Amino acid sequence: MLMRLVMKFGGTAIDSPEKLIHVANLIKFHCQKKDNQIMVVVSAIRGITDGILFLANSISRGDKLSIRDFVDNIKKIHNTVLDKAINDKELRNKAHMIHSKLIDELEHILDGIVLLSEITPKSLDYLLSFGERLSTPLVSFALRDIGLNAQYMTGKEAGILTDSSFGAANPLIDTTKLRVLNKIEPLLNERKVPVITGFIGADQNGNITTLGRGGSDYTATIVAASTNADEVWLWSDVDGLLTADPKIVKNARVLREISFAEAMEMALFGAKYMHPRALEPVIMNKIPLRIRNTFNVKDRGTLILEDPRKVSQRIVKSISAIRHTALIDVAGVSMVGAPGTAAKIFDSLARSRINIMMISQSPSESSISMIVRKNDLDRAVTTIELNLLGTVIKQINVNEDVAVIAAVGSGMRGIKGVAAKVFGAVAKRNINVIMIAQGSSELNLAFAVNDRDCREAVNILHNEFKLYQS
Repeated sequence: MLMRLVMKFGGTAIDSPEKLIHVANLIKFHCQKKDNQIMVVVSAIRGITDGILFLANSISRGDKLSIRDFVDNIKKIHNTVLDKAINDKELRNKAHMIHSKLIDELEHILDGIVLLSEITPKSLDYLLSFGERLSTPLVSFALRDIGLNAQYMTGKEAGILTDSSFGAANPLIDTTKLRVLNKIEPLLNERKVPVITGFIGADQNGNITTLGRGGSDYTATIVAASTNADEVWLWSDVDGLLTADPKIVKNARVLREISFAEAMEMALFGAKYMHPRALEPVIMNKIPLRIRNTFNVKDRGTLILEDPRKVSQRIVKSISAIRHTALIDVAGVSMVGAPGTAAKIFDSLARSRINIMMISQSPSESSISMIVRKNDLDRAVTTIELNLLGTVIKQINVNEDVAVIAAVGSGMRGIKGVAAKVFGAVAKRNINVIMIAQGSSELNLAFAVNDRDCREAVNILHNEFKLYQS
C-alpha cells in the first residue's frame, strides 16, 4: 500500500559525509518501497544554530574577528560533507555554487550588522535561517546523486506563513495548509522529493521568521497536515521515547505506543524536546507520528497516535525529569483575597519573556510557588523585585538547585492511590518533596525535589511502577 510520509532529520543525522550518504539511501529505500511519496524536512547541521547565537553575542560587542572565524568554519564543515558525499562532479559543482552564494550573503549581512553593534529579533531570525538553508541543499543534492528527483526549498518557499513574532513565530495554519498543499502536491505527483528547511517560515511581508526551539518538528507536522500525509517520522539518534532518561536509569526501555496526550506531557518534561505546538497539526488531523533512530533502522521506534492499543496501556508510562531549574516562592499577607494577584505576577514575568514551567498556590492564597529555568532565575527575581516587591508581595524565597520529576501516563485518570504510591516510595528514601502540581487531566503528577535527590527519586519510581518490564 502506497504511503505518503513526512520524514524529518535532525542536525546530528547529516553532520558527516557518511551520515549524509546513509540518510540519502534511507530516503531512497522508502521512496522505492511500494512507490511511497516522501517529503523530507531537514534541520541545520549540529552546532550551526548554536554557533550563530554565540556569534550574535559577539557582534553586539563589535567583534569582527569572530565573524571571519565563524564563516571559515561554516565553509569547512559544509564543504567537507559536500565533497565526500556527492560523487557526481556536475552536481557537486552546483552544490558548491549554491553554498558559496549563501555563505557570501551571510558574511555580508554579518558585516552590516556589526557596524550597528545591534541585532534585532528580525535580523536574528534571518541569521538563524542560514543553518537550514545550507543543510537542505546538501540533502537534496545527495538524493540527486543517487538517482532521486529531489527539489529543495525553504519553509517560506514551501508556503509556511506566520505572524511577525520573530524568534517564536506562530503559523497561520489555514492559509499555510492551502499554500503548502498547492506547492507540494504537484511535486509529489511528478514523483519529486521535496526537501524543506525545518524551523523557517515567513510573515505576510515576506520577512523570514523562525518557529522557535524544536521548530523543525513543527515544520514536519505542518507539512503532514497540509498534504494529508499518512504518517510523520521524526528520525533522531535514539530508538524512541523511553520510560526514563537512560543517563539516569540504566534499564529504561523504549515505549512502543503512546497517545498524543501522553506524548505532549513527555515532550514538555524533556523526554524528547519538541516545539510546544508541534503535535497540534497531527492531533487535529489524526496523523500518527513515529520517532525512530536514524542509525538503527531495524527498530520500529515509538508510535504516537490518538488511541493506542490496550496492551500498551499502563497506569504510569514514564518517569521524566527536568534539571537545571529553580524555585521562586513569593509570599505576602496582602495577597490573601486580592483578585488579580496571580495575574499581576505572571503578566510581569511574561513581559520579561520568562516561561513559568510549574505553579502551585497555597489554599490560604498567601504564597505562590513557581518553577523557572535556572538561566531565567536572575531575570525573574529582578523583575519581581522591581515591579511587585513591597506592593503586591512582601517576600521572595529562592531555591537555586531544583529538579522537576513527573510521572506520566493516561492510565492515572481516575485511579486511586497513585499519588500515595509516588510519594510513599519517595518518602521511604527520606527525599523531601518541595512542591507538587497535578493538572485536572490527571495525565501527569509532577513534583519538585532538591537536584541532588533527582537521580535517586527517578530510579525509585521507575522501579516502583515496574517500568523496566515490557
